[in-house]
Amino acid sequence: MTRTNPWFIAPLVALAAFMEVLDISIANVSLQHIAGNLGASPEESTWILTAYLITNAIALPVSGWMSEYFGRTRFFNACILGFTVASLACGTATSLEALILFRTIQGLTGGALQPVSQAILADVFPPSKHGMAFAIYGIAVVAAPAIGPTLGGWITDTYSWHWIFLINVPVGLVLLMLLKRYLPADDAPEAHTRKPVDYIGFGLIATGLGALQWVLDRGQTEDWFNSDVIVGMTLLCIVATGYYIARALDQEAPIIDLSLFRYRNYALANLVMFILGAVLMGSTAMLPLFMQMLLGYTALDAGLVLSPGGLAIMVMMPVVGRLSSKLDLRALITAGLLCSAAALWTLGNLTLSISHEQLVWLRVWQAAGLAFLFIPTTTIGFSGLPPGATNQASAMMAFMRNLGGAVGIAVLVTFLTRITDMDRVIFVAHSDPASPRWQLYYQHLLELTGSPERALRLADLRWTAQGQLDAFSTGFRGLALLFLALIPAIWRVRRLPPAAQGPAGAH
Repeated sequence: MTRTNPWFIAPLVALAAFMEVLDISIANVSLQHIAGNLGASPEESTWILTAYLITNAIALPVSGWMSEYFGRTRFFNACILGFTVASLACGTATSLEALILFRTIQGLTGGALQPVSQAILADVFPPSKHGMAFAIYGIAVVAAPAIGPTLGGWITDTYSWHWIFLINVPVGLVLLMLLKRYLPADDAPEAHTRKPVDYIGFGLIATGLGALQWVLDRGQTEDWFNSDVIVGMTLLCIVATGYYIARALDQEAPIIDLSLFRYRNYALANLVMFILGAVLMGSTAMLPLFMQMLLGYTALDAGLVLSPGGLAIMVMMPVVGRLSSKLDLRALITAGLLCSAAALWTLGNLTLSISHEQLVWLRVWQAAGLAFLFIPTTTIGFSGLPPGATNQASAMMAFMRNLGGAVGIAVLVTFLTRITDMDRVIFVAHSDPASPRWQLYYQHLLELTGSPERALRLADLRWTAQGQLDAFSTGFRGLALLFLALIPAIWRVRRLPPAAQGPAGAH
């Protein structure tokens, strides 16, 4: 790739990644409006999210191979064009079936934007500037999930749900014009030199990852392994993924290069990215649920609590980018893990009297810690890799972060439901009508409500609320412990000298 001004390219490719990541969460708060407008049930409307997540999960890990096959610049521009056209189609859809189809195309074309953006930055910046380059990219992919629900709620309330998709159109068109002018073209391989397409491999990846994402997204709704469909999809995922791995290990140029996991730093960086995705997306899902279910916040109010966290990440990323070239990356990651874990543990002490300001500051505290994780982990992951591995490495790390997010949300939502139900059963079992303590409590409720039926209904609501509060508290503490458990693994990373603290090995 010929040299050009990397500081002009950086915000352009980061904006492409931001646009795609934003669309993962921007539609969440608008499902009710979309369902009502298109005459669909709330259950049916969730396929708007599921279709995007499944195809996005399939596109992410294969984007490295696609970049090498078609040429990275050509492939990147084609993905932006496809994502823009699909966004226009989503915004003008007149039926749920059409919207789901266009969201599927959006997920397929948008899935590559994250890893390809990162790979471009790794190549256009010299190794000494990789910290700041990844800071710009990190702002895009970490801040977007935080502001997505708030932006989506505001657009839907102020204009209509159509505009959560249509806003991508002018952004995409401007990006295409600027990238065509300023992003240098790479050398796309000639048709006769390209390796044959492994159609079986593509089919196995699409089947395995599609089934996995379906299980994670629909598991709680379908009651997990009590559902024959979930069991069948899980078996399909295991068989397809296992068969692909067995084939890939014997191939000279597989679609997903699993041989890179032989490099310790790369393998550990992917582990950190998986946990980072689980904690970031899990906490981003849990905190609004807590505020809306137990504190009575609206979706917009809950989003306003999350947004300052996105701002904190934007402020801290450039700082961490500069520190990454001067300090031990393992120490930076450890500091970030401790900072975020402390905030999450404090969130585990939640009470129903917590104020809006306290929630905002705890979220900012957690987000500031997350800023210390992304850049050093990315730099470590690229270090020491063989030449030409940039595309494959960036695709896999982006996939692991997204997969961690999907697993984190699925596990936490199930955990919240099960713990709430279990606690409620315990509270009811300990409410002996003959005990003086229950009689005193019941008398208090009777005075508040004026009738036995209302008193019992209020008691049931309070039991449920207490169970939910305990579940949220345990969930936040679990995320904190997950981060703390990661610290020993960080110090298994081979230390990089300051001069090598960039993905130089990818060049």
